[in-house]
Parts: sequence; structure tokens; C-alpha cells
Amino acid sequence: MLRATRLLPAAALLAFAPSAGAQTQNLTMAPRLGSVSFPTSGSAAAQPVFIRGVLYLHSFEYASAITAFREAQRTDPGFVMAYWGEAMAYTHPVWNQQDLDSARAILGRLAPTREARLARAATPRERAYLEAVEILYGEGSKARRDTLYANHLQRMVEQFPDDMEARTFAALAVLGLNQSVRDVPAYMRAAALAAPVFERNPDHPGAAHYLIHAFDDPVHAPLGLTAARAYARIAPDAAHAQHMTTHIFLAAGMWRDVISQNDIAATLTRWVPGHYTYWLGYGLLQSGRFQDAARHLERVRSGMSENGNQRQHLAWMRGDYVINTERWSADLMDWPLRVDDLPGAAVYDQFVRGYAAVRRGDLRAAREARTELARRLEAVRDSLMNRTLGVMGMELAALLRHKEGASDEALGLLREAARQEDALPVDFGPPTIVKPSHELLGEVLLELNRPAEAQREFTRALQQAPGRARSLIGLVRSAAAAGDRAVAESAYRVLAANWTTSDADLTELASLRPLVAMR
Repeated sequence: MLRATRLLPAAALLAFAPSAGAQTQNLTMAPRLGSVSFPTSGSAAAQPVFIRGVLYLHSFEYASAITAFREAQRTDPGFVMAYWGEAMAYTHPVWNQQDLDSARAILGRLAPTREARLARAATPRERAYLEAVEILYGEGSKARRDTLYANHLQRMVEQFPDDMEARTFAALAVLGLNQSVRDVPAYMRAAALAAPVFERNPDHPGAAHYLIHAFDDPVHAPLGLTAARAYARIAPDAAHAQHMTTHIFLAAGMWRDVISQNDIAATLTRWVPGHYTYWLGYGLLQSGRFQDAARHLERVRSGMSENGNQRQHLAWMRGDYVINTERWSADLMDWPLRVDDLPGAAVYDQFVRGYAAVRRGDLRAAREARTELARRLEAVRDSLMNRTLGVMGMELAALLRHKEGASDEALGLLREAARQEDALPVDFGPPTIVKPSHELLGEVLLELNRPAEAQREFTRALQQAPGRARSLIGLVRSAAAAGDRAVAESAYRVLAANWTTSDADLTELASLRPLVAMR
């Protein structure tokens, strides 16, 4: 299903770069970013700075990469690969982001025409790298240029078989071929390109990084564990590297690692609502650490600006807290959060408000939220975002009909919501659909005393989100009611292991224990 990163607006391309202070520190204190072998014709003074830029590039620390490549250009004004590197920093294949004008301007600084730029390449290999960016930023649609670029890099792999950087950048290009929509065969091709690099150089940040991207779904996550463990060690000074490991950890339901690595990433950047703090908060909630999750929300809220990206992330984080804690009247719902100018966040917020209202029995408020949600959906009618948010609108309508006594209609709506959610492309992370449809369908079926059907839905929910606490709770209850003791006990054990550091006042584990009669 579609995940949270895809609801981001077309924001600044450098949104996840370190703060200015972090960049300055890294440039003066030899940042630990891994190692690559990338010989060039640059001067002896410029080459180390160029390598630093490549290392930052592999960890998606784009602002820091640009700073390094520009320093290399100042050190050696004729260093063509430094211009190549700076141009590369304006395409982010996995995120489907590209600043075409900025990249073309950089190439124009090197020389005014394609022919003149290629003529400045000192070796056939450097000419091939320059040809790659000429293709990437040439004429035609982005999808066409991406395809031609990936094909060119794969020819480079054949032409220069000992060039591990060509192979690594080819892996990244293949990851981006489907314009940020996950395509498993393409991702496996990318893994096949990156794996030999990682085997030859276990300290290579790009190889580890791109293997993680190739494997970050529940089915393939076990294949990415070695790369995830390595990447945390390879690039301890790259915030995105520390976060990126948790693409595997979250897909495997490893909440302690999700929390610890995103804590490091947030410390290396800023404690504001954002990608890293959002994942950290979700990990705390799945660990039953609701008090820490509330304090975390207060912390990031206190540091936030009026930046739209931060306001959107705070809306997601607040919604996650309410839905996962089931504290339907939480004080934080009274926070003055401006999302009217953020169509996706505004719909999301209305869903959370409406869902909480239904659960606390305020059907009038829930109906008002449903009406407002439907109105705001019009603002995203023609986007992929509409499909995701539309599922949430269907869920709210279904829950209302269930509480109004029309349970058959509610179940029909929820089954359609689940079907539509299953059809969304996968990008693994905290669920964009804040109340996953299979989980909600399972809960409604349990309320209707249909435990065997509910068990199937919770099982499906956990296939999509391993280790998710509310789905585990539902699976214990439904399996126990259906007489499936083995499944109930297994789900209980997973939840108990995940909640070893949970809040002392939580009652869920104690209420479940009699159902499984654990010895």
C-alpha cells in the first residue's frame, strides 16, 4: 500500500539535508561517511573533497554533497567530475524528485554546450560519466530520460567492469525507473547490481543504502538486515544513513532499532516534526511507550516553525498518537494546528477527528468531520493522494454506518476500502492510512462476534505491517475466540516481547493473558 512519504508535497529537494551547523562541522572534522574508490583526473588537493561529496551523495545528504563539490571546483576549477557531482545532487531517484533547471545551470557553468563539456573530459571514463548527466538532464520527459540514463549506466558497467561506482549509481538509477512506485522486479535488479559492490567493499555507503531500498518490504526485509546493520556503522555522521536502516527494522517490526536509529538521525539534524521524528514516534507507539510518545510530540512541536512540511508531519504524528493509543479525547487534539493550506494533511486531520468522535460516541461530531473530509477531498481529486485519502474517507463512513446499526453496509464499505488499499503501490514506512483497513475491518468483525473472519483480517494486516500492536491485540482476541490457541499464543508472545518497556499503566497485556492461559 502507499506509505507516508508519498503524501509529501513537491517540497524543496533538500528537505532532509543536515542543518547548516552539521554541514560546517562535517567539513572541518573529517565526517565518518564510509569509503569508496573513485579515481579521477582531479588535482591531489581536490580529490579528497570530491570523494567526500560522493560519500554524501550516496547517503542522500544532498546539501552537504553540493557544498563539497563546490569546494572541489574552487580548489580545481577545471575539475569536470566536480561539476558532474554537483549536478547529480539535483536528482533524487527514489523520491522521484528532480530540479532540472538547477542541474542544467551547473552544467552550463562547466561549458556552454554539451559538446564543449564532453570535450573537457580527461579520460573516456570521465566522458562516460558526463554523458550520463547530459542524458539525465537532456530533452524529453523525466521518465524517458531516467530510462535512457539507467541504460547508459548499465552500459558503463559492461565497459568498465572494475568501476564499482558505475555499478552503484546504476543500481540507484534502476530503483528510480518507476518514478517512485515500487516495482519488485526492478528492485531485485538493483539489488543484483549493488550486492557485488557491498561484497567487495563492506564499507561502501551506496551499496548498503541501495540494498536497503531494494529490500525494504516485509517479504524481503530479512535479506536487508546485514546491509542495515552495516550502514549504521558505515556512515555514523550521515543522518539519513542512520534513519535508512530503519526501513528494514520497521518492515521487520524491530521497534527498539526503529527508535534508536531515528533518535540518532534527529539528533544529527533537528528535533522538529519531520521524517525522522515521525518514524521515531511511530516506533514508540508500537512499543507501548505512550507516555514517551506524548513527550516526543511535545518536544518536536515546541521546536517547529510554520514550514508546511513540519506542520504536515505534526498532523501525521498527532493522528498516529490518537489512533494507536485509542485515547479519543487526548488534550493534544485541541492544539491549534494550521493545515487548511495543506490539502492532504487537512483531509487526514478530519479523518482522525471523525474517527475519534465515533469511538467516544459523539456521532454528530463524526458526521461533521465526514462531511468536511469529503469536501476537502475535492482539492486532491486528480492526484494519487486522493486514492489513499479516499480509503480513509470510506473507513470513516463505514464506522459511522456500523455505529448507526447498518453493519452489513459498513462491512461492504470496509471490504472495498481494504481492496483499494491492497491495490495501492507499496512504499514501506508508518502506514499512510493511519488506521489500516484490514485492522479496522477485523475490529468491526470482532464487535459483530465473527472471530474467524476477524482473524483473517488481522493476519492480513500483520502481513502488511509486521509487529503492529493494534493488529497483534486484535489477532490474540480473534484467534482465542475462534479457538485457534496456537495463533493466539504466538501473537501474544510477539506483543509481550515488543512491550517489555511499555508504560506500567497499560492494561492490554493483562487483559489478553487469560485468553491464552499462558503457563
